[in-house]
Order: sequence, then C-alpha cells, then structure tokens
Amino acid sequence: WAMLEAARRLFLDRGYAATTMPAVAAAAGVSVQSVYKAFGNKPALLKAVFDVAIAGDDEPVPVLQREALGRVRAEPDPYRKLSLYGEFVAEVTPRHVPIQLLARAAATADPGAAGVWDQLRAERLAGLTLFARALHQEGHLRPGVSVDEARDLRWTYNSPELYELLVLQRGWTPQRYGRGLADALTAALLP
Repeated sequence: WAMLEAARRLFLDRGYAATTMPAVAAAAGVSVQSVYKAFGNKPALLKAVFDVAIAGDDEPVPVLQREALGRVRAEPDPYRKLSLYGEFVAEVTPRHVPIQLLARAAATADPGAAGVWDQLRAERLAGLTLFARALHQEGHLRPGVSVDEARDLRWTYNSPELYELLVLQRGWTPQRYGRGLADALTAALLP
C-alpha cells in the first residue's frame, strides 16, 4: 500500500515522466527491487495506482462487484438507479479522474502509458456497456434509444474530460457533477 500511495503522490505532484521507480521506492521506504518485483514497470504501477483510486482500497474485489455498484444494479426503479449511480460517481471520480488525466497526458509521449490509457478506456467502455445492456434488458430505456446509444451517452457524460471541464475548470463540486450526470442520463435515456 505504501508503494501505491507514494506513486500516486509523486505522479500527481511531478507528473508521469518525472516520477521514477527509484523515487517511488525512496518515498515508500522500500528498495527499488521491491517496487519492480511488485509492479514490473512504471506503466503497470500507474495502472495499479488507478485501480486503487477507483476502488478506494487495494482489496482484490473488482469495482463492478463492489457494494456501491451492487446497490445501483439491484435498484428496480430506473430513476433511482441513475440517481444512485450519480452518487457513486460523485464519490469515486475525485479519486480516479486525476490519475486518468495523468495517463492521458503521459500517453502522448510514452508507449507504456499509452497502453494503460487504452486499457482504462476499454475497461470503462466495457462497464458502461454492461450498464446500458442491463437498462435495456430491464425495459428502462426510452423507446428509440438503443443499447449502443445508451452506452455512448454514458461514455460521454461519464468521461474524465467532462469531469475535467466541469469540476476542475468550472469549479463544480463532485456532488453537483454526480447530480448533473444523473439528471443528464435520466433525460437522455429514460421515458
């Protein structure tokens, strides 16, 4: 855990390129070999930092199987389901979006970071596809809205770029962002 915390702090303070494995080791109080043994390379360390940021801990439980998303999935009312999802987003995005934005910036110059950025986007798309498919299967989508359209709208509204614009640049609180996300998705997807 100390290595991940040190890496997160250094990545956010110095940037991806300026954060070295020896610097992470020194900040965590471990040997450089320990960092390499635990993560293999800097891109893998970046991915691990993201995974802990989105989950909130280093427990080996996938985000989609976490309690908060379980409540969202179990909610039978589609309006309440999207409201709960907005609350979930408000809670987790401040932790993980800075890491996603760091990966996006690093991807322009580092092939390893580009691979992590691509993986983060693919994982997000897969999760959003499952959610859109569930809304469709439960009969909650507005007539004329396909699973693909629902997925793509959620992809856009739940993007790190939109969070960057509204929260980081325009000063919205994460809670306002989460409510706005839920409201936009409700208007776009539900009858």
